[in-house]
Amino acid sequence: MVRDNNPNLINFTFIFSNKRTSNLGVLLLFYPIIFTMNQLQLIVNQIFTDSFNEKPMIVRSPGRVNLIGEHTDYNGGFVLPAATDKSAYLAISPSVTNTGKWVSVDMGETVEINFDEIKFYQNHRWINYILGVVQQFENRGMKIPPFNCVLAGDVPIGSGMSSSAAMESAVGFALNEMNGFGLNKKQLAQLVQQAENEFIGVKCGIMDMFASIHGKENNVIRLDCETLEYQYFPLNLGDYKIVLFDSGVKHNLVESEYNLRRQQCEEGLTFFRKHFDESVKNLSQVPLSWLQSSKSQLDPIVYKRCQYVIEENQRILSACENLQAGNLKDFGIKMTATHEGLRNLYEVSCKELDFLVDAVWHESSVLGSRVMGGGFGGCTINLIKANAIDELFDRLSVSYKQNMGIKLKTYSVVTANGTELVICD
Repeated sequence: MVRDNNPNLINFTFIFSNKRTSNLGVLLLFYPIIFTMNQLQLIVNQIFTDSFNEKPMIVRSPGRVNLIGEHTDYNGGFVLPAATDKSAYLAISPSVTNTGKWVSVDMGETVEINFDEIKFYQNHRWINYILGVVQQFENRGMKIPPFNCVLAGDVPIGSGMSSSAAMESAVGFALNEMNGFGLNKKQLAQLVQQAENEFIGVKCGIMDMFASIHGKENNVIRLDCETLEYQYFPLNLGDYKIVLFDSGVKHNLVESEYNLRRQQCEEGLTFFRKHFDESVKNLSQVPLSWLQSSKSQLDPIVYKRCQYVIEENQRILSACENLQAGNLKDFGIKMTATHEGLRNLYEVSCKELDFLVDAVWHESSVLGSRVMGGGFGGCTINLIKANAIDELFDRLSVSYKQNMGIKLKTYSVVTANGTELVICD
């Protein structure tokens, strides 16, 4: 369900009206404006075939939602994500020349790439997410020959569903398959994370790409971000659905305080290693008693950051017990408790997100609600009874517009399998 225009609609119409990609312009005469996953798959295939006169390999790589466990990944803790039906699609094939042509359907751009020099593009920033992955393969001694590609997706940018990780995972998976490098899923997730860390400059943890690559339909993944051990837990929602309310405030993690939060957590970990146990591996392993006994010794801001991380890690373990017992009510309560921690301790929420959570937390049809993703904008994630979604959205959208001056959008997502090859007949 999309209760507003598809987030890619403006981009697609823009391409058509400016005739940047004539093949896509023709396609738009025959396809509905609201694209489904299969239609996106057909579109990247058709554009690639018409542009390069050959059939490509096509990879689908999903975005993700994270039910509980925010900002715990880079602190070595647990997370509980699931891959979604919102995905990036990549059509790709080796180039017959010493350059490659890369097409972004969403951005309406075609760029010719010189593979002799990997450089950061200031004016075509989407290219950097591909180049960062290429660089990581080559850093491992795996030479990447020139290739052509067409990319499109329906993961809303800035929503907290990790559109960048979906794109990077698609590229990593495709290059691994196309060149026969033989990396396994865990190695691919680590490679993609390094691309994001080193080339893009976002010091993110591994959760986004791990969930994108390892996703399993009707399941969440409890991932230990320290050991990369993971376990699937069935997500039996019954009469409830996962619904995202888009605040309309777009965040950019490179330009936000994301990296500052990580530095503050590292400062806390350094303190505990110095004064308690130098062998403690990460902040998530720090006992709450250590933190409580150090309140007067730690910077107050650092204390709050550490408190959130330690409590959130314990909340995840308890939430998994709720899922095993089929106790969605208590699971939802923990989701909302996470939002309180993100708002008051980690301080990555904003007035728009707080409004959306505060407006629904008392609703009998809502089990839980919280900010999702890095924060500073994006979406809230909610568990809502299916037959109440439309009426709740109608009321909330009016109130949100009146109070925030922003038109509310919503996306209903379902769990899906992780990054995979897809077939176009």
